[in-house]
Formats: sequence, structure tokens, C-alpha cells
Amino acid sequence: MDQPSGRSFMQVLCEKYSPENFPYRRGPGMGVHVPATPQGSPMKDRLNLPSVLVLNSCGITCAGDENEIAAFCAHVSELDLSDNKLEDWHEVSKIVSNVPHLEFLNLSSNPLSLSVLERRCAGSFAGVRKLVLNNSKASWETVHTILQELPDLEELFLCLNDYETVSCSSVCCQSLKLLHITDNNLQDWTEIRKLGIMFPSLDTLILANNNLTTIEESEDSLARLFPNLRSINLHKSGLHCWEDIDKLNSFPKLEEVKLLGIPLLQSYTTEERRKLLIARLPSIVKLNGSIVARFFIRYYMEFPEEEVPFRYHELVTKYGKLEPLAVVDLRPQSSAKVEVHFQDKVEEMSIRLDQTVAELKKHLKTVVQLSTSNMLLFYLDQEAPFGPEEMKYSSRALHSYGIRDGDKIYVEPRMK
Repeated sequence: MDQPSGRSFMQVLCEKYSPENFPYRRGPGMGVHVPATPQGSPMKDRLNLPSVLVLNSCGITCAGDENEIAAFCAHVSELDLSDNKLEDWHEVSKIVSNVPHLEFLNLSSNPLSLSVLERRCAGSFAGVRKLVLNNSKASWETVHTILQELPDLEELFLCLNDYETVSCSSVCCQSLKLLHITDNNLQDWTEIRKLGIMFPSLDTLILANNNLTTIEESEDSLARLFPNLRSINLHKSGLHCWEDIDKLNSFPKLEEVKLLGIPLLQSYTTEERRKLLIARLPSIVKLNGSIVARFFIRYYMEFPEEEVPFRYHELVTKYGKLEPLAVVDLRPQSSAKVEVHFQDKVEEMSIRLDQTVAELKKHLKTVVQLSTSNMLLFYLDQEAPFGPEEMKYSSRALHSYGIRDGDKIYVEPRMK
């Protein structure tokens, strides 16, 4: 069988990880492997291969010599082949079948929709736990074939694949914990519910940028569809009514919700959004990436007892009472008291820090009796170990030096 034209996986591997390009390194976690050269191999005397191989954007179209792949990649656990020109699943299978300890595989942005994935090829992926197929335009038929052959798959990435519908598999994937399916066009809840049927153990569902318009499901049905869901990301979805937000409470184990950029919240301020969502989602621990409980406790800690909701007492029991946040003035200092040294004279002055070096020189003319063109300034930070710094740039603002009370400025005449 003729090899496809283009660069092979093995060719790129030899180029990138040759001793000249990738020096041998020792140390914990480096994973460097230097096997003996296979009989008759045209390769260098050795290749310095880490356990994580990154071969993205290398123009790879085919596998190359399978014996060489097996000899050099026996220890590899992670492989990034994104943004190459692999269009034949059979070639991908040749690579993966010779990497026996592979757990992470990234095939994003390869034109793999141009070929059909056969089950015997998919079988070579059996040990993979994390699979990335973003922007591969992989069909649902391909996804189903992969799921049937990957019994330990835990994380699946299917972003940017132009999905408008979900094709439900006849076989559930019990092992999958995380599904990342952002930036598609899944607008109808009837498609999303199929994901719950296919992946009953799902812990994290990332649906951002799908323009989902509503959650059309009863509360009891939602609990059965996603019984283990702990985190859901609905950033930039099309949700526009509070009833949809309330339905998120039906997921029995849900702790984290991300809901930025939805039409429902556009008319509210950031603080209003947060308060309203916390009130609607009493069981949530993290909202939009930050811990809810601490915000909730601090918000109500100064309220009269009769106005404090029961949820406050629940959270205090779990997290304890918190100290009020310290009030810190983060505004930049506007002036500083400094010592101006000139010859044997020392004068304490208060200077504005919003002025430039040139403006300071004008201010010092009458103090040191020098023209600005004949004046050199040096700034000494009282805590700096490096000595005085020349203030040589006329347009530089004084605050950029970090001048504080007690610092010193030395004035010297310019040497002619």
C-alpha cells in the first residue's frame, strides 16, 4: 500500500526531538527516554523523547514506520497532534496502536471528517482517557464508534464541530465525567437531554456559546437525566427567563454554575446579577468561578437577625463566621515628602508625584540655583539595595519610580 504524500509522524518526531534540537535532560518528571536505535533505522543515534509529545502544526499526513514508532514511543503518555493534515483514521490508528501507554490524545483541527472510522481502527484508542476532537468536524457516527471502543474514556472535547443536533448512541458511556462541547449550535433542549442519556455519570458539562434558548424539562426528569452533574457552564447561552435558572436546582448534585453573557441578565449590574443568582440557586457553592458562600455570609452578617435568611445560618454552620473584608485604599499616592540633597545642603520637600522629571527640575531651579539643562537628578529608594537611579527621562512621571515618604533625590551639576 502506498504511503500518503506529505510529512510522516516519525519524520517530524526525528526532526523535533533529535539531540541537536532537544538536548538530553535529567531530572524528576522529565520522562526522557533514550532507546537503542532499531536495526537499519536511518535515524540519529538516539532521540530524546519526553513522555509528553507536542507535534502540533507540523504538516503531518501519515504515520511512517510503525516499528520505529513502537521502539521510540513505548513510554509516551500524552500526544498532541492538533492542527496537522491527518485525514485518514487508518493513519491515526497506526500511530496510536504503537503508543501502548497513551492516555491523552489531541486530534483537533485535522480534516478527519474526510474518512470513516472503522471499529477495528478505533480499537487502537482503547487506553485513551482524554480525547480532544475540537474543530475536527467529527460526525456523531464517528463519536459513537470511538465511545464503543474506549471503555475508560473520562474527558471528551467536541467543540467547534458545527453540531446542530445530537445523535444518541444505543450504548451508554458510563465512564465519561467531563464533556466540553462549546461553540456549536445546540439551541434546543431536546438535543442537550440526549447527552444525559448517553453519559449518565457526567460530572461536568460545558455548553458555552451554544445559544441554548430554554430548558424544556420537568424537575423530576432533569434529576433523572443528570443525576451526577456537579458543574454546568452556560456562558453566552440564550436563556432569557428565570424559570430556566430555577430548573438548575433540579440537578441533585449541582455545586457550580457559570452563567455570564446570557440575555436574562443583561439589564442588571454585576452586583445585582450575583445577588439574584445566589438567591435563585441556594445550593450552589461556586458561581461564575468564585466561591458563593463567603460572599453570602459577609453580605448578611450585618443585617438584623429577623432579616437574615435561613441559608445564612446553614453556611455559617458549614464555613464558620468570617471577618469583614479589610478596607484598603488602592489609590496611587499623590505626593511624597523627600529629602533633596545638593552639595552639602539637605532640604525636606513635599513633591507632587503626578508631575514629570522635567517639571520637577523647574521646581528645583530656585532651590539649587542650577538651570534645568545643567541639572542631573538621582533617585534613591530608602529600601533599594542598588544605589541611586538616574532620572534621565524628562517626560517620565515621578509616580512611576515608586517614590515614597523618606526617599531621597540627589541633584548634581552636569559635567561640561
